[in-house]
Amino acid sequence: MRGARTGSVGWNEYLRRMRTLLPFMWPKDDWRLQVLIMCCGLLLLAGRLVNVLVPTQYKRVVDALGGDGRPPTFAWREVLYFVGLRFLQGGGGIIASGQTFLWIPVGQYTTRQVSLKMFEHLHSLSLRFHLNRKTGEVLRVQDRGVQSIVSLLNAIVFQLAPTLVDIGVACVYFALVFDIYFASIVLATMTAYITATVAITDWRTSFRREANALDNKLEARAVDSLLNFETVKYYGAEKFEVAQYDDALVKFQYASWKSSASLNVLNSAQNVIIQAGLLVGCLVCAHRVVVGTMTVGDVVLYLSYITQLYVPLNWFGTYYRMMQRNFIDMENMLDLFQEHVEVQDLPDAAALSVGQGTVKFEDVSFGYDERQPILRGLSFTVPGGSTVAMVGESGAGKSTILRLLFRFYDVDSGRITIDGQDIRLIRQRDLRASIGVVPQDTVLFNDTIRYNIRYGKVTASDSEVEMAAEAAQIHDKILGFPDGYDTKVGERGLRLSGGEKQRVAIARTLLKASNPPIVLLDEATSALDTNTERNIQAALRRMTVNRTTIIIAHRLSTIVDADQILVMREGEIVESGTHADLMRDPDGVYYDMWMKQLQEEKEKEEAEEREKEEQEHQKAS
Repeated sequence: MRGARTGSVGWNEYLRRMRTLLPFMWPKDDWRLQVLIMCCGLLLLAGRLVNVLVPTQYKRVVDALGGDGRPPTFAWREVLYFVGLRFLQGGGGIIASGQTFLWIPVGQYTTRQVSLKMFEHLHSLSLRFHLNRKTGEVLRVQDRGVQSIVSLLNAIVFQLAPTLVDIGVACVYFALVFDIYFASIVLATMTAYITATVAITDWRTSFRREANALDNKLEARAVDSLLNFETVKYYGAEKFEVAQYDDALVKFQYASWKSSASLNVLNSAQNVIIQAGLLVGCLVCAHRVVVGTMTVGDVVLYLSYITQLYVPLNWFGTYYRMMQRNFIDMENMLDLFQEHVEVQDLPDAAALSVGQGTVKFEDVSFGYDERQPILRGLSFTVPGGSTVAMVGESGAGKSTILRLLFRFYDVDSGRITIDGQDIRLIRQRDLRASIGVVPQDTVLFNDTIRYNIRYGKVTASDSEVEMAAEAAQIHDKILGFPDGYDTKVGERGLRLSGGEKQRVAIARTLLKASNPPIVLLDEATSALDTNTERNIQAALRRMTVNRTTIIIAHRLSTIVDADQILVMREGEIVESGTHADLMRDPDGVYYDMWMKQLQEEKEKEEAEEREKEEQEHQKAS
């Protein structure tokens, strides 16, 4: 997301943002909501008419009771008419209540459309964006942005626009019923009030924007700390985290204080202008009553109308502040809408047709940062139905190859093809539906085990889910949990061990494996013990029969049967061949890796044997 802005929102920016929001505000495909919007418009016009009739009728009541110098009469009709108009008028009147009631589904439509569009857009953004974003901040921006759009729409339709219309109608009315002097007093007061409100509110905008930025940081700080709960415990950093949160909270509260303090300046300026205008008007009325050019009823008409006008005008500053705040609140969300979708389907993207499933990298170069390339002119072929393993030290580019094949990123140069089809020219959903993945870092949804396994095939039955779990060697373990397959796995699967999470991920891919002709295994058994790994490897071998399989492996013993092994170093393939071929070269990189792992495993076995002997000795003693 973009950096914080300074200054107020200009009119050009208002118009630009309103054009962005209009598609969410007008339900073009729902004629019922369109009818509701038009009914709300008619009620708004009716409300403006009632606002003119109420003070006029008030004058008639006063005149009928002797305000014009004539003998008072029992003016029950005038009183009844006046009360009826008052029943229609105001925020609690029948007209306003009808507007609010009819507008509820329109506001819900806007909320739903914006939320869905934002959620869809977030899922369309590249992995690069999601690796850099802060989840708490993004969710905060989305929630605040959606609410601000609904509030903005309500403020414009029900508050700001009617108030401006009422001011214009009042000026014309006073000019016609009284004279240009009264119209000038009203116009000057309103102009001064609105000018001061806009100027001071614009000055306050930077305070609100600063408070928003610090609020985002506060939320992100809290979410990041809680997501890393275990890490905090490992290093005993609870006090440090609390201190960091307190520091962010203090900064946010100071910015919030500046925003609230400046509000008092605005309220004071508004009050001075309103009372000055009221004073001038009352003095003119008093003088004209004395000289006989106005009646008491005329004064009541003026005072009731001007007071009625000042009530929403007193809220005009609130409406404008609300608009400014809503525009500020939504600007981060609108920036998210403008976030570039790095990996996109071409307008004429074709469907993927997989025959043999041959995967080919042709002179591929790529880097997450253009200053630091990861892959350098990489070329290799995975024949359809074969198994190719990739080995190499950390950072050699192995996982990057899988990400490029899954099209989380597009290559900087060269191309990747499946059966001769450039993956940039085909639909992403077809590409990903053709590939089953067991990732190295298994992240689960905070839901049940059944839900997480079924995610590989959302239409799968319970029996299919359990068969996949059995193949992944975790069915019996799940049945041992108190809630069985309905066990909640917790945030990111934290309630399961690393091996359990990995087996759930394998079960999920096994469930999907009835369809995908290509399978990617990224350290698929790295978190498993030796015995379980052997069983899982057997299940994976059955799953990958006659499927194009790319394996990233740390334990070389798991890939000795691969049709081809690619040894990578610094984004390049330095050796390739079968296990037997590579072991013939005692000076080769693969041979050296194999011997080191043999030594490590031997040392590990000796350490385990010593530990076992020590335990037996302790029991004997």
